[in-house]
Amino acid sequence: MAESSTQAFFLIYFPSHESIAMKNRRKFLQLLAHFGVSVSFVKSLSERAGHKANGNASLPLVLCSRGESWGRKVLEPAWTSFQASGSILDAVEAGANVVELDPDDMSVGYGGLPNEEGVVQLDASIMYGPTYNCGSVAGLERIKTPSSVARLVMERTDHIMIMGEGALRFARAHGFKEENLLTEKARLRWLEWKENLSDKDDWFPPADGVYESSERKGGTINVLGIDGEGSVAGITTTSGLFGKIPGRIGDSPIIGAGLFLDNEVGAAGATGRGEEVIRTCGSFYVVEKMSQGMTPQEACEAACQRIVKINGGIDKVDFDDKFVAVNKQGEVGCASIRGRSGQHPYVSYIDATGFHSLEGASLIQD
Repeated sequence: MAESSTQAFFLIYFPSHESIAMKNRRKFLQLLAHFGVSVSFVKSLSERAGHKANGNASLPLVLCSRGESWGRKVLEPAWTSFQASGSILDAVEAGANVVELDPDDMSVGYGGLPNEEGVVQLDASIMYGPTYNCGSVAGLERIKTPSSVARLVMERTDHIMIMGEGALRFARAHGFKEENLLTEKARLRWLEWKENLSDKDDWFPPADGVYESSERKGGTINVLGIDGEGSVAGITTTSGLFGKIPGRIGDSPIIGAGLFLDNEVGAAGATGRGEEVIRTCGSFYVVEKMSQGMTPQEACEAACQRIVKINGGIDKVDFDDKFVAVNKQGEVGCASIRGRSGQHPYVSYIDATGFHSLEGASLIQD
């Protein structure tokens, strides 16, 4: 991409919160200058960026990496669960289960898009701050709620991750019902993908080129929570990359990549291209930056900046990653690498004051 094009598509938001350290601004401006983006250009865009994340919630709270529509679906049941049991673990699990059981979401749980062979394989992780204990499952088939299986790995074994056939056997031993996870909508979307991979294979699209499948919706989801005593919990759950090689594992079930928390600091989760999050230890990086004094918003942006940097610059990045985070003070952050017109990154949270949805920051605006 030419330098002029880079400037045309690059957008960074500077939160106006007074706690942002000037040294962090200077460091990032130096990084922008390296890519040929002028300070005046950044400031002019920043002034037009409007209200972004960097919100302040009250404890207790539950947060998820979705906007208004899905945020309400996820967080209201999570909050009801928390009020009933007082358990922040119960709350984040209840929120994650909402998406896992909803066939309208095509990237989490039941109804998720399959691998290249048309088989749905699910990944999930869970972590609990007071004990620093965690559990995960990867490549799990035929079970709708992988986050609930991951919780049992955490609570009922001395392991952290179980995958594939072993994860299915473990779920079966704990009474989980085996079901077909491939919905008709997901099957049709897979068939469309399969029939259009190549014009040199034996798969042909319909003669009229028309498919009945629907547009892909949603994405991997992070559900994070902090109770009134400051105990932190989190879940990340997904059906993974659509059309992946069978057995491919992304960042979601990997502690430190798709999910990480520190009970003294806060929690973070990631969505997007899992390989990039794995090789940067993305969620761990966000929490570590918060422990060093960054706000959740700054830390999420820093993780995005790091991925761009190790890939050699903005013109080498043709994918997206998004981070959400919350610290023990109830500050919330959200940032993604890419933003598209009308498709900005969002984070939602619910606390005693009600439901809130906040727009995050994007480094690149398409």
